Amino acid sequence: MSRRKLPIGIQSLSEIIEGGYYYVDKTPYIHQLIEQGKYYFLSRPRRFGKSLLLDTLHQLFEAKEALFQGLFIHHKWDWARPRPVVRLGFGSGVMNSREMLDQHIREQLNEQAERLGVSLGNQSIAGRFAELIRHAHQQHGERVAVLIDEYDKPILDNITDTAIATELREGLKNLYSVLKDADPHLCFCLLTGVSKFSKVSLFSGLNNLNDITLDAPYSAICGYTEQDVDTVFAPELPGLDRAQIKAWYNGYNWGAESVYNPFDVLLLLQKREFRPYWFESATPTFLVKLLAERGFFTPQLDRLESPLNLLGRFDVGDISTEALLFQTGYLTIRHKEEPVPSYWLYTLGYPNREVEASLNQALLPQLGLDSAEPTIRLLRVLQANDFTALEQHFKSLFAALPHDWYRNNPIAKYEGHYASVFYSHIAALGLKVTVEDASNTGKVDMAVDFNGQIYLFEFKVVEQVPEGSALAQLKHKAYADKYRASGKPIHLIGVEFSRRQRQIVAFEREQA
Repeated sequence: MSRRKLPIGIQSLSEIIEGGYYYVDKTPYIHQLIEQGKYYFLSRPRRFGKSLLLDTLHQLFEAKEALFQGLFIHHKWDWARPRPVVRLGFGSGVMNSREMLDQHIREQLNEQAERLGVSLGNQSIAGRFAELIRHAHQQHGERVAVLIDEYDKPILDNITDTAIATELREGLKNLYSVLKDADPHLCFCLLTGVSKFSKVSLFSGLNNLNDITLDAPYSAICGYTEQDVDTVFAPELPGLDRAQIKAWYNGYNWGAESVYNPFDVLLLLQKREFRPYWFESATPTFLVKLLAERGFFTPQLDRLESPLNLLGRFDVGDISTEALLFQTGYLTIRHKEEPVPSYWLYTLGYPNREVEASLNQALLPQLGLDSAEPTIRLLRVLQANDFTALEQHFKSLFAALPHDWYRNNPIAKYEGHYASVFYSHIAALGLKVTVEDASNTGKVDMAVDFNGQIYLFEFKVVEQVPEGSALAQLKHKAYADKYRASGKPIHLIGVEFSRRQRQIVAFEREQA
């Protein structure tokens, strides 16, 4: 297989096909969508290929056969029957008022009307949108496909300002409500975005909108699978550690097969260096602020349990931490169970090393670590396997936190902030860290596999658990037994914190 160009940032199917770029065929999913229904909603994090998916649907409905030669759907589609497409998007620009939003919508409706060769006489947005769909059906003699990209971005751009976000939500609701009565004129409808706002708050009666976000058959409708990476991009893989590619970038799961973020894969193949490409493409300042305000226990992020209804609870002024982390891509599905009939429980965790390291790095300032110097120093200490220096390093960290930080920072008011500092500081290095790793004797608080060594940590706050040392707990539970098969040296480290002294009061180490 010959090498081709990497489609970095390209969201146009025609440019990819005609320009000689690599293309991962998503038409099997598209064919299934069209065959099995009509109204769909799909939520995926940013930079996962939603826009390209919509553009592929656009070209398909307009019967651009040449673009689909050799693809799954080519021999399964009626190319003699093009259908009109109305395509709206909110991915570009920032709108921070209802007036700006309405103007943006009107401009798009006018552009679509001109492209489809129809005229609009109504003045209201709802009236013009309904008229556009109806006249396009009449003009072309075929029902219309409506494709809406980044349907929620105007709200998310203003989510920290409840008044403006609510205003913009009502403006979008005014637009989307048209779809309910347009059914006789529609052949297909798909809305995509990052978040999943409730149907009541945004879709006003569009009860037949089928949410496929967590449907197993569509789990890989966006993103690259293991097979995609190994086959489509096979010419680009020599010289890269395949296991490391998987550890760093795979793991996003929406109910079945895990996928890679395309942005990460393409930039890795181009630059040949492992970096947090996806994470750095947009700093999650709102997310970091919210986690700090809620005093979130950071080690819990890798083992968070949530019922299904909480994952979908997302609205202005009512955003659960679990829903925000999941819908934005910082946590993904690790396990799904139905402990009682019709009650689905999801275990969430980081999708991969990139997200775990980068999110914890972003959280460090909220934990009182404002510079990169302590992180670099920790790396050198671990590389030297110097436990005396490791103890001194963490004691120095806590000693350096000013008293005002404890008084003013929400995380400091939470009992687990000591372990949060410890965990996030190590996780920010991108090391292989496992929280509450289970064995047949219990769960060790934290396991770190680095530099040919395994470190098992047990934490306790002495005011909460005054009896028994943390190291004694590690030894009594024989946590090391699970790791002996690795053949690596195993170090048991008991760390005890005092909330009153705001410091580590015991740091004991023993080799297992």
